[in-house]
Amino acid sequence: MGFEREEQLYAPIKAYLEGQGYEVKAEIRGCDLVARRGDEPPLIVELKTGFTLPLVLQGIDRLALSDHVYLAVGVAARPAPGSIWRRERRSILKLCRRVGVGLLAVHEQMRSGAPLVEPMLDPVPYRPRPDRRRRELLLREFAHRVGDPNTGGTTRRPIVTAYRQSALRCAAHLAASGPTKASAVAAVTEVREAATLMRRDVYGWFERVERGIYALSPRGQQACQTYADEIERLQVADGSG
Repeated sequence: MGFEREEQLYAPIKAYLEGQGYEVKAEIRGCDLVARRGDEPPLIVELKTGFTLPLVLQGIDRLALSDHVYLAVGVAARPAPGSIWRRERRSILKLCRRVGVGLLAVHEQMRSGAPLVEPMLDPVPYRPRPDRRRRELLLREFAHRVGDPNTGGTTRRPIVTAYRQSALRCAAHLAASGPTKASAVAAVTEVREAATLMRRDVYGWFERVERGIYALSPRGQQACQTYADEIERLQVADGSG
């Protein structure tokens, strides 16, 4: 069933913090919950029955008041299979970590027991570890892709990557010339990995006629029609169109 109102999260969060020695008060200058422990900086908690963008924005705003800001979200005893909590929990944690806020999950109990508060993440400054391999792959794809064949956000046809462009060069040559030795395809198209590309046949476009000789498969012929505009752009860019 889950939590229906934010107020249902307040009592378990308050009890959880009081158990750690905090004095807790609600609705202080727009903050859902503020807690103090001795002379420590204030701890601020924003409550929502589920994880939402407005909750994240509230948390970011509260960072101007304290470095100790938590988002508290209600979690149903049986979260729906398609719920954001089940689908995107790791991404939620990554987002909270990135913006420097903590995360508390308030779990609804199956029976009549009090909700359980689970600390998922403490608020600490986020310094992402650079992923050099992913950066290199990003820059390599950018450098090798010819032109800008895709539209950002499109889902209607597969992304035209640099690898797909190489495969289209090979396919277009076979469509025009018929079965051809892989070495000749590589020489004409300047796709150095043409032999490996056609042997692996990731897209199902190529058929091996005999040793070292390849032809287009029916799927390859269809691809030449589907990507006719891209083939034309590649030929112009390569100076063969």
